Amino acid sequence: MPAAPPRSVRNRPPPTGGREEALPLDQVLQGDCVEVLGRLPQASFDLVFADPPYNLQLTQELWRPNQTRVAGVDDDWDRFASFAEYDAFTRAWLSACRRVLKPTGSLWVIGTYHNIYRVGAILQDLGYWILNDVIWIKTNPMPNFRGVRFTNAHETLLWAVPSRQARYTFQHHAMKALNDGLQMRSDWLLPICNGSERVQRNGSKAHATQKPEGLLYRVLLASTRPGDVVLDPFFGSGTTGAVAKRLGRHWIGIEREPRYIDVARSRIDGVPSAPSDETLLEAPEPRRLPRLPFGALLEQGLLRPGQRLFFRGRRRQTARIRADGMLVCRGAAGSIHQVGSRLAGDAPCNGWTQWFFEDEEGEMQAIDVLRQELRKDYPGDGSLAEE
Repeated sequence: MPAAPPRSVRNRPPPTGGREEALPLDQVLQGDCVEVLGRLPQASFDLVFADPPYNLQLTQELWRPNQTRVAGVDDDWDRFASFAEYDAFTRAWLSACRRVLKPTGSLWVIGTYHNIYRVGAILQDLGYWILNDVIWIKTNPMPNFRGVRFTNAHETLLWAVPSRQARYTFQHHAMKALNDGLQMRSDWLLPICNGSERVQRNGSKAHATQKPEGLLYRVLLASTRPGDVVLDPFFGSGTTGAVAKRLGRHWIGIEREPRYIDVARSRIDGVPSAPSDETLLEAPEPRRLPRLPFGALLEQGLLRPGQRLFFRGRRRQTARIRADGMLVCRGAAGSIHQVGSRLAGDAPCNGWTQWFFEDEEGEMQAIDVLRQELRKDYPGDGSLAEE
Protein backbone atom coordinates (compact mmCIF):
# COMPACT_ATOMS: atom_id res chain seq x y z
CA MET A 1 0.00 0.00 0.00
CA PRO A 2 1.59 3.34 -0.97
CA ALA A 3 2.20 5.83 1.79
CA ALA A 4 -0.36 8.60 2.13
CA PRO A 5 1.03 12.08 1.55
CA PRO A 6 2.11 13.69 4.83
CA ARG A 7 -0.30 16.18 6.36
CA SER A 8 1.69 18.74 8.31
CA VAL A 9 -0.22 20.83 10.84
CA ARG A 10 1.20 23.41 13.18
CA ASN A 11 1.17 22.17 16.73
CA ARG A 12 -0.15 24.36 19.56
CA PRO A 13 1.46 25.77 21.65
CA PRO A 14 4.79 26.34 19.89
CA PRO A 15 7.57 24.12 21.25
CA THR A 16 10.46 25.53 23.21
CA GLY A 17 12.98 27.13 20.89
CA GLY A 18 11.17 30.24 19.74
CA ARG A 19 9.62 29.08 16.48
CA GLU A 20 6.70 26.90 15.48
CA GLU A 21 7.58 23.60 13.89
CA ALA A 22 5.32 21.32 11.90
CA LEU A 23 4.24 17.89 13.08
CA PRO A 24 3.28 15.19 10.56
CA LEU A 25 -0.01 14.44 12.27
CA ASP A 26 -1.87 11.16 11.74
CA GLN A 27 1.07 9.52 9.96
CA VAL A 28 3.34 6.52 10.45
CA LEU A 29 7.03 7.42 10.31
CA GLN A 30 9.40 4.64 9.32
CA GLY A 31 12.70 4.18 11.09
CA ASP A 32 14.44 3.54 14.38
CA CYS A 33 12.40 5.28 17.08
CA VAL A 34 15.33 7.04 18.73
CA GLU A 35 16.56 8.45 15.42
CA VAL A 36 13.08 9.57 14.35
CA LEU A 37 12.33 11.10 17.74
CA GLY A 38 15.50 13.14 17.44
CA ARG A 39 14.05 14.84 14.37
CA LEU A 40 10.75 15.78 16.00
CA PRO A 41 10.31 19.13 17.80
CA GLN A 42 10.63 19.04 21.56
CA ALA A 43 7.67 19.45 23.90
CA SER A 44 5.21 18.50 21.15
CA PHE A 45 3.20 15.55 22.49
CA ASP A 46 0.42 15.35 25.04
CA LEU A 47 0.78 11.60 25.53
CA VAL A 48 3.27 8.86 24.74
CA PHE A 49 2.04 5.27 24.75
CA ALA A 50 4.89 2.77 24.43
CA ASP A 51 4.69 -0.98 23.92
CA PRO A 52 8.42 -1.71 23.61
CA PRO A 53 10.07 -5.08 22.98
CA TYR A 54 9.71 -7.20 26.11
CA ASN A 55 13.04 -9.06 25.78
CA LEU A 56 11.24 -12.35 26.37
CA GLN A 57 14.47 -14.38 26.23
CA LEU A 58 12.78 -17.37 24.60
CA THR A 59 15.11 -20.31 24.11
CA GLN A 60 12.85 -23.03 22.71
CA GLU A 61 9.65 -23.59 20.77
CA LEU A 62 6.36 -23.92 22.62
CA TRP A 63 3.81 -26.61 21.74
CA ARG A 64 0.22 -27.17 22.78
CA PRO A 65 -0.93 -30.58 24.09
CA ASN A 66 -2.49 -31.30 20.66
CA GLN A 67 0.99 -30.91 19.09
CA THR A 68 0.28 -27.58 17.39
CA ARG A 69 2.99 -24.95 17.68
CA VAL A 70 2.26 -21.74 19.62
CA ALA A 71 2.95 -18.65 17.50
CA GLY A 72 4.90 -16.75 20.14
CA VAL A 73 7.23 -13.80 19.86
CA ASP A 74 10.39 -14.90 18.07
CA ASP A 75 11.06 -11.81 15.93
CA ASP A 76 14.49 -10.21 15.73
CA TRP A 77 13.15 -6.95 17.19
CA ASP A 78 12.64 -8.71 20.54
CA ARG A 79 16.17 -10.13 20.77
CA PHE A 80 18.89 -8.52 22.90
CA ALA A 81 22.32 -9.93 23.68
CA SER A 82 22.19 -9.03 27.40
CA PHE A 83 20.31 -7.11 30.05
CA ALA A 84 22.87 -4.34 29.68
CA GLU A 85 22.06 -4.02 25.99
CA TYR A 86 18.34 -3.91 26.74
CA ASP A 87 18.86 -1.31 29.46
CA ALA A 88 20.85 0.92 27.10
CA PHE A 89 18.09 0.60 24.50
CA THR A 90 15.43 1.45 27.12
CA ARG A 91 17.33 4.46 28.41
CA ALA A 92 17.78 5.79 24.87
CA TRP A 93 14.12 5.67 23.84
CA LEU A 94 12.80 6.90 27.20
CA SER A 95 15.20 9.87 27.06
CA ALA A 96 14.12 10.66 23.52
CA CYS A 97 10.45 10.49 24.52
CA ARG A 98 11.02 12.79 27.50
CA ARG A 99 12.45 15.43 25.16
CA VAL A 100 9.38 15.50 22.91
CA LEU A 101 6.82 15.17 25.72
CA LYS A 102 5.12 18.37 26.85
CA PRO A 103 5.67 19.36 30.50
CA THR A 104 1.94 18.74 30.96
CA GLY A 105 2.01 15.42 29.08
CA SER A 106 2.27 11.88 30.37
CA LEU A 107 3.76 8.57 29.33
CA TRP A 108 2.31 5.08 29.53
CA VAL A 109 4.50 2.02 29.01
CA ILE A 110 3.36 -1.60 29.09
CA GLY A 111 5.41 -4.69 29.83
CA THR A 112 5.65 -8.05 31.56
CA TYR A 113 7.85 -9.41 34.32
CA HIS A 114 10.59 -9.84 31.71
CA ASN A 115 11.16 -6.10 31.37
CA ILE A 116 8.79 -3.85 33.32
CA TYR A 117 10.92 -3.64 36.47
CA ARG A 118 13.97 -2.59 34.47
CA VAL A 119 11.85 -0.04 32.59
CA GLY A 120 10.45 1.34 35.85
CA ALA A 121 13.87 1.82 37.41
CA ILE A 122 15.17 3.63 34.31
CA LEU A 123 12.05 5.83 34.25
CA GLN A 124 12.85 7.00 37.75
CA ASP A 125 16.55 7.41 36.99
CA LEU A 126 15.63 9.76 34.12
CA GLY A 127 13.47 11.96 36.33
CA TYR A 128 10.01 10.72 35.40
CA TRP A 129 7.47 10.60 38.24
CA ILE A 130 5.35 7.41 38.34
CA LEU A 131 1.66 8.07 39.10
CA ASN A 132 0.27 4.54 38.93
CA ASP A 133 1.05 1.02 37.99
CA VAL A 134 -2.02 -0.49 36.35
CA ILE A 135 -2.46 -4.23 36.13
CA TRP A 136 -4.15 -5.50 32.99
CA ILE A 137 -5.76 -8.78 34.08
CA LYS A 138 -6.44 -10.93 31.04
CA THR A 139 -9.79 -12.67 31.10
CA ASN A 140 -8.60 -15.25 28.56
CA PRO A 141 -4.81 -15.65 28.96
CA MET A 142 -2.78 -18.21 27.08
CA PRO A 143 -2.26 -21.28 29.31
CA ASN A 144 1.19 -22.36 30.43
CA PHE A 145 1.31 -25.47 28.25
CA ARG A 146 4.45 -26.93 29.81
CA GLY A 147 3.01 -26.72 33.32
CA VAL A 148 6.22 -25.46 34.89
CA ARG A 149 5.01 -22.00 36.01
CA PHE A 150 1.82 -20.16 36.86
CA THR A 151 -0.15 -19.00 33.84
CA ASN A 152 0.93 -15.46 32.96
CA ALA A 153 -2.46 -13.78 33.24
CA HIS A 154 -1.53 -10.10 33.48
CA GLU A 155 0.67 -7.33 32.16
CA THR A 156 1.71 -4.11 33.89
CA LEU A 157 1.31 -0.54 32.66
CA LEU A 158 3.29 2.29 34.24
CA TRP A 159 1.77 5.77 34.06
CA ALA A 160 4.35 8.51 34.51
CA VAL A 161 4.82 12.24 34.02
CA PRO A 162 7.97 14.27 33.25
CA SER A 163 8.31 15.59 36.82
CA ARG A 164 6.69 15.39 40.20
CA GLN A 165 5.29 18.92 39.76
CA ALA A 166 3.72 18.22 36.34
CA ARG A 167 0.15 19.48 35.79
CA TYR A 168 -1.00 16.50 33.78
CA THR A 169 -4.38 15.54 32.29
CA PHE A 170 -6.50 13.01 34.13
CA GLN A 171 -10.10 12.58 33.03
CA HIS A 172 -11.32 11.31 36.39
CA HIS A 173 -15.01 11.82 35.68
CA ALA A 174 -14.79 10.23 32.24
CA MET A 175 -13.18 7.13 33.71
CA LYS A 176 -15.75 7.02 36.48
CA ALA A 177 -18.58 7.25 33.95
CA LEU A 178 -16.95 4.51 31.87
CA ASN A 179 -17.03 2.32 34.98
CA ASP A 180 -20.78 2.75 35.67
CA GLY A 181 -20.30 5.58 38.13
CA LEU A 182 -17.65 3.88 40.26
CA GLN A 183 -14.13 5.23 40.60
CA MET A 184 -11.94 3.18 38.30
CA ARG A 185 -9.34 1.03 40.02
CA SER A 186 -5.83 0.18 38.94
CA ASP A 187 -6.71 -3.41 38.05
CA TRP A 188 -8.28 -3.60 34.60
CA LEU A 189 -10.12 -6.76 33.61
CA LEU A 190 -9.97 -7.00 29.81
CA PRO A 191 -9.67 -9.84 27.26
CA ILE A 192 -6.62 -10.26 25.09
CA CYS A 193 -6.89 -9.34 21.45
CA ASN A 194 -8.58 -12.15 19.51
CA GLY A 195 -11.46 -12.91 17.17
CA SER A 196 -12.40 -10.27 14.61
CA GLU A 197 -10.24 -7.64 16.32
CA ARG A 198 -7.06 -9.63 15.66
CA VAL A 199 -5.52 -8.32 12.43
CA GLN A 200 -4.63 -11.18 10.09
CA ARG A 201 -2.47 -11.49 7.00
CA ASN A 202 -2.60 -14.68 4.91
CA GLY A 203 -4.42 -16.51 7.70
CA SER A 204 -1.86 -15.66 10.40
CA LYS A 205 -1.47 -12.97 13.03
CA ALA A 206 -0.23 -9.78 11.43
CA HIS A 207 1.60 -8.88 14.66
CA ALA A 208 2.54 -11.17 17.53
CA THR A 209 1.84 -8.69 20.33
CA GLN A 210 -1.20 -6.74 19.12
CA LYS A 211 -2.90 -5.05 22.08
CA PRO A 212 -6.71 -4.90 22.48
CA GLU A 213 -8.36 -1.63 21.56
CA GLY A 214 -10.18 -1.61 24.89
CA LEU A 215 -6.87 -1.18 26.69
CA LEU A 216 -5.85 1.83 24.59
CA TYR A 217 -9.35 3.26 24.87
CA ARG A 218 -8.93 3.56 28.63
CA VAL A 219 -5.42 5.00 28.39
CA LEU A 220 -6.35 7.67 25.84
CA LEU A 221 -9.66 8.58 27.48
CA ALA A 222 -7.94 8.94 30.85
CA SER A 223 -4.91 10.99 29.79
CA THR A 224 -5.90 13.07 26.75
CA ARG A 225 -8.53 15.47 25.48
CA PRO A 226 -9.97 15.86 21.97
CA GLY A 227 -7.39 17.32 19.59
CA ASP A 228 -4.40 16.24 21.71
CA VAL A 229 -1.44 14.61 19.97
CA VAL A 230 -0.48 11.04 20.89
CA LEU A 231 2.85 9.42 20.06
CA ASP A 232 3.49 5.67 19.81
CA PRO A 233 7.20 4.98 19.24
CA PHE A 234 6.61 1.23 18.70
CA PHE A 235 3.55 1.46 16.49
CA GLY A 236 3.27 -2.18 15.39
CA SER A 237 -0.17 -2.96 13.98
CA GLY A 238 -1.47 0.55 14.78
CA THR A 239 -3.81 0.02 17.75
CA THR A 240 -2.90 3.42 19.22
CA GLY A 241 -3.69 5.19 15.95
CA ALA A 242 -6.96 3.32 15.49
CA VAL A 243 -8.23 4.27 18.95
CA ALA A 244 -6.94 7.85 18.67
CA LYS A 245 -8.90 8.28 15.46
CA ARG A 246 -12.07 6.95 17.10
CA LEU A 247 -11.65 9.39 20.00
CA GLY A 248 -10.79 12.50 17.99
CA ARG A 249 -7.12 12.63 19.01
CA HIS A 250 -4.22 13.19 16.62
CA TRP A 251 -1.51 10.54 16.52
CA ILE A 252 1.96 9.88 15.20
CA GLY A 253 3.41 6.39 15.02
CA ILE A 254 7.02 5.32 14.59
CA GLU A 255 7.68 1.85 13.22
CA ARG A 256 10.82 0.19 11.90
CA GLU A 257 9.28 -2.72 10.01
CA PRO A 258 7.67 -1.89 6.60
CA ARG A 259 5.31 -4.88 6.86
CA TYR A 260 3.79 -3.51 10.07
CA ILE A 261 3.46 -0.04 8.58
CA ASP A 262 1.37 -1.43 5.74
CA VAL A 263 -0.82 -3.30 8.22
CA ALA A 264 -1.28 -0.23 10.43
CA ARG A 265 -2.12 2.17 7.59
CA SER A 266 -4.66 -0.19 6.10
CA ARG A 267 -6.24 -0.83 9.48
CA ILE A 268 -6.52 2.86 10.47
CA ASP A 269 -7.92 3.83 7.06
CA GLY A 270 -10.85 1.54 7.85
CA VAL A 271 -11.64 3.17 11.20
CA PRO A 272 -14.58 5.64 11.13
CA SER A 273 -13.66 9.20 12.05
CA ALA A 274 -14.69 10.59 15.42
CA PRO A 275 -17.78 12.82 15.64
CA SER A 276 -17.05 16.49 15.00
CA ASP A 277 -18.90 17.52 18.16
CA GLU A 278 -16.18 17.49 20.83
CA THR A 279 -18.76 17.39 23.62
CA LEU A 280 -19.40 13.77 22.60
CA LEU A 281 -15.73 12.83 23.06
CA GLU A 282 -15.13 13.61 26.73
CA ALA A 283 -16.98 13.94 30.01
CA PRO A 284 -17.09 17.41 31.56
CA GLU A 285 -14.38 17.87 34.19
CA PRO A 286 -15.47 20.17 37.05
CA ARG A 287 -11.89 21.43 37.43
CA ARG A 288 -12.15 23.04 33.97
CA LEU A 289 -15.41 24.83 34.66
CA PRO A 290 -15.42 28.56 35.50
CA ARG A 291 -13.95 29.21 38.93
CA LEU A 292 -16.57 30.81 41.15
CA PRO A 293 -16.17 31.78 44.81
CA PHE A 294 -18.97 31.08 47.24
CA GLY A 295 -19.37 34.85 47.67
CA ALA A 296 -20.62 35.13 44.09
CA LEU A 297 -23.86 33.48 45.21
CA LEU A 298 -24.36 36.38 47.64
CA GLU A 299 -23.45 39.04 45.08
CA GLN A 300 -26.02 37.68 42.64
CA GLY A 301 -28.74 37.33 45.26
CA LEU A 302 -28.97 33.55 45.09
CA LEU A 303 -28.21 33.41 48.82
CA ARG A 304 -28.36 36.22 51.41
CA PRO A 305 -26.38 37.23 54.50
CA GLY A 306 -27.80 35.63 57.64
CA GLN A 307 -29.38 32.75 55.73
CA ARG A 308 -29.09 29.36 57.40
CA LEU A 309 -27.31 26.46 55.65
CA PHE A 310 -27.60 22.81 56.66
CA PHE A 311 -24.62 20.47 56.67
CA ARG A 312 -25.39 17.34 54.65
CA GLY A 313 -29.04 18.37 54.69
CA ARG A 314 -29.40 17.75 58.42
CA ARG A 315 -31.37 20.41 60.24
CA ARG A 316 -29.43 19.89 63.49
CA GLN A 317 -26.10 20.84 61.93
CA THR A 318 -26.41 24.43 60.72
CA ALA A 319 -24.36 27.53 59.99
CA ARG A 320 -25.24 31.09 59.05
CA ILE A 321 -23.82 33.00 56.08
CA ARG A 322 -21.76 36.08 56.87
CA ALA A 323 -21.83 39.03 54.45
CA ASP A 324 -18.27 38.27 53.26
CA GLY A 325 -19.13 34.68 52.32
CA MET A 326 -17.77 33.03 55.46
CA LEU A 327 -19.93 30.60 57.44
CA VAL A 328 -20.40 31.10 61.17
CA CYS A 329 -20.93 27.92 63.16
CA ARG A 330 -20.63 27.42 66.92
CA GLY A 331 -18.86 30.73 67.35
CA ALA A 332 -16.20 30.07 64.71
CA ALA A 333 -16.01 31.29 61.11
CA GLY A 334 -14.51 29.76 57.99
CA SER A 335 -15.10 28.90 54.36
CA ILE A 336 -17.74 26.40 53.30
CA HIS A 337 -14.96 23.81 53.06
CA GLN A 338 -13.27 24.62 56.40
CA VAL A 339 -16.46 24.64 58.46
CA GLY A 340 -17.67 21.49 56.73
CA SER A 341 -14.38 19.78 57.48
CA ARG A 342 -14.67 20.62 61.19
CA LEU A 343 -18.20 19.20 61.32
CA ALA A 344 -16.97 16.06 59.53
CA GLY A 345 -14.27 15.43 62.13
CA ASP A 346 -11.49 17.15 60.15
CA ALA A 347 -12.07 14.94 57.11
CA PRO A 348 -11.62 16.58 53.67
CA CYS A 349 -14.85 18.30 52.66
CA ASN A 350 -16.19 19.69 49.38
CA GLY A 351 -18.51 22.32 50.80
CA TRP A 352 -20.34 22.77 47.50
CA THR A 353 -21.88 19.31 47.77
CA GLN A 354 -22.11 19.08 51.57
CA TRP A 355 -23.96 22.31 52.44
CA PHE A 356 -27.69 22.58 51.67
CA PHE A 357 -30.22 25.40 51.63
CA GLU A 358 -33.99 25.27 51.95
CA ASP A 359 -35.77 26.25 48.72
CA GLU A 360 -39.15 27.99 48.42
CA GLU A 361 -40.99 24.67 48.68
CA GLY A 362 -39.11 23.72 51.84
CA GLU A 363 -36.98 21.12 50.06
CA MET A 364 -33.28 20.69 50.74
CA GLN A 365 -30.99 21.55 47.82
CA ALA A 366 -27.19 21.42 47.66
CA ILE A 367 -25.65 24.87 47.17
CA ASP A 368 -23.87 23.39 44.14
CA VAL A 369 -27.22 23.68 42.34
CA LEU A 370 -26.93 27.46 42.66
CA ARG A 371 -23.33 27.41 41.46
CA GLN A 372 -24.32 25.46 38.34
CA GLU A 373 -27.08 27.98 37.64
CA LEU A 374 -24.66 30.88 37.99
CA ARG A 375 -22.00 29.25 35.81
CA LYS A 376 -24.25 29.57 32.77
CA ASP A 377 -23.37 33.26 32.68
CA TYR A 378 -19.61 32.71 33.03
CA PRO A 379 -17.44 31.50 30.12
CA GLY A 380 -15.01 28.70 30.87
CA ASP A 381 -11.38 29.82 31.09
CA GLY A 382 -9.66 26.51 31.73
CA SER A 383 -8.69 27.44 35.30
CA LEU A 384 -9.17 25.00 38.12
CA ALA A 385 -12.55 25.38 39.77
CA GLU A 386 -12.63 25.29 43.56
CA GLU A 387 -13.91 21.91 44.72
